[in-house]
Amino acid sequence: GAAFISIQAFPALLDLPQDLEVSAVSCGSRHTAVVTRGGELYTWGWGKYGQLGHGNNASSDQARRVEHLVAQGLQVEEVVCGPWTTYVRVLE
Repeated sequence: GAAFISIQAFPALLDLPQDLEVSAVSCGSRHTAVVTRGGELYTWGWGKYGQLGHGNNASSDQARRVEHLVAQGLQVEEVVCGPWTTYVRVLE
């Protein structure tokens, strides 16, 4: 079955790992992405079109690190979310 994702219509506190310092955030229609000071990308929300970057179409209520970028040795500088897309600018 499909996972249930809550729709947050009002501001809410994020439950991110405590040692993360967020340097940038962007919101799509139904997903959110943050860049940490260490150059990592975390995403969560609706993932039907693969916009979370985890290599699948799963949705997630929990912020998850995009491991593909870490594995490629890429440091994220900036993130911009569109309605169903996520664009990142990286340093090699």
